[in-house]
Amino acid sequence: MSLPIYTVDAFTDRLFAGNPAAVCLVDAAPVEHAWMQSVAREMNLSETAFLRSRPGGDGFDLRWFTPAVEVDLCGHATLASAHVLWEAGRLPAEQPARFHTRSGLLSASRNGDGTIQMDFPAKPSTPVEAPNGLAEAVGVQLVSIFSNRMDYLVELVDERAVRDLRPDLRALKAVRARGVIVTARSDDARYDFVSRFFAPAVGVDEDPVTGSAHCCLAPFWAERLGKAKLVGYQASARGGVVGVEISGDRVLLSGNAVTVLRGTLLQGSES
Repeated sequence: MSLPIYTVDAFTDRLFAGNPAAVCLVDAAPVEHAWMQSVAREMNLSETAFLRSRPGGDGFDLRWFTPAVEVDLCGHATLASAHVLWEAGRLPAEQPARFHTRSGLLSASRNGDGTIQMDFPAKPSTPVEAPNGLAEAVGVQLVSIFSNRMDYLVELVDERAVRDLRPDLRALKAVRARGVIVTARSDDARYDFVSRFFAPAVGVDEDPVTGSAHCCLAPFWAERLGKAKLVGYQASARGGVVGVEISGDRVLLSGNAVTVLRGTLLQGSES
């Protein structure tokens, strides 16, 4: 049995930037957790998404795997999944994509400017004391420390500190959280804030552009900057732009996506 698989660069409008995600359409295959984990390990991207149509046209089941674990929420692979569904003709261009996930129902729609907007749950954070080892792992001055149920959010003194950061990844892996977001106000008038995201505990040393982290960054910076609509730049080596807008207890994430690869995944005796 063979399955269509794609690689999509998310949160960018050009090839080889943003965050690459693999998207596998599994409608025709009875796939299991261990197999999906093996595929994600084989693809060796920060996330691989698996999409299956639901009966009666009720959207799609969507699951996300890093090379090491299944995760509860992933923005860039959701953006990539919606992009694939429209590009491959699985959904009409004007029809929103509906995804049933471990984080509830998520949706994505196409904007008039060609970007994709996703409706995600906000993940606000609260101030906390630094857990053992966090400050040492980050290795620079921490302005403030917050957390939600997934990640720690660490504010640094300025954008340069975020861009130049070289954390101790081995030490960071010992911090009990999915990952650590580092952030500061942007020095560039095009953006409101910058960030980076490190998640060695789930097999991703540094994620290039992280939609789910912006579910935390959006309420954090909206409160500090006094505006509901902001633009963030994730300052990884690849870089990517994420638009965010607070809408009650939801965050609207927006960005571009570009297909890099279309292929066929071989299963079973065909592999």
